[in-house]
Amino acid sequence: MKRFLLGAAGLVAMGIAAPAVAADLPAQTYSKAAPVMIPVAYDWSGVYVGANGGWGTENRCWDSVTASGGFIATDGCHTTSGAMAGAQMGFRWQMASWVVGIEALGDWANLHGSSVSLQNAPNVDRSRMDALGLFTGQLGYAFNTALLYFKGGAAVIADRNDVLNGGVLVATASGDNRWGGAVGGGVEFSFVPNWSVAVEYDHLFIANNTTTFTNLATGTVLSTDRIHGDTDMVTVRVNYRWGGPVVAKY
Repeated sequence: MKRFLLGAAGLVAMGIAAPAVAADLPAQTYSKAAPVMIPVAYDWSGVYVGANGGWGTENRCWDSVTASGGFIATDGCHTTSGAMAGAQMGFRWQMASWVVGIEALGDWANLHGSSVSLQNAPNVDRSRMDALGLFTGQLGYAFNTALLYFKGGAAVIADRNDVLNGGVLVATASGDNRWGGAVGGGVEFSFVPNWSVAVEYDHLFIANNTTTFTNLATGTVLSTDRIHGDTDMVTVRVNYRWGGPVVAKY
């Protein structure tokens, strides 16, 4: 009985003390949930300008032809190669992850090569490319700050073709500029907002051109050749873009 009375007294004491202890506790506070982080997407839209530099090669073949263009015989082939550098400008528009655009490129070039003429040895046939231009459309797919793109359009090259004998220029052809088509592609990365770097490959389909060579000493026609061959080029490009800021992606 004594133990029962002591236990009852303890429970009553705890019941009286509980409200006092609760009153001494600090009030419970509530905090807002952390804001949800929204990822951002890079927008490739806008006007851009840039510079490029790289290396190119051509496979040049000369065929002896008549004045009317009739084939006579093969005069030989050679590879020209060298550096190129220049600038480009264009406009891109991004729709979801797809990117379309247009671009104009102009490069100085120093491609050159030669071979001994098969029809007029020991004369040497020499080919040089001094400049090129590309006018292309683009279609690409963006992976945020990375862009994979393909391009196609028109190409024009400034060619110079000469005939030498013993290292001395014997005959030359002026104004040997030729048009053709261009296809290519590249991958571009934005490393800071509005700046990007790309690696690009292009193949130029250059039209055949019938060229008349005039002897510099006598002014007479030395030969008529049909010159043909395509161009391959690889360039590294750096672009600066206006417009199309980084935007939130929901």
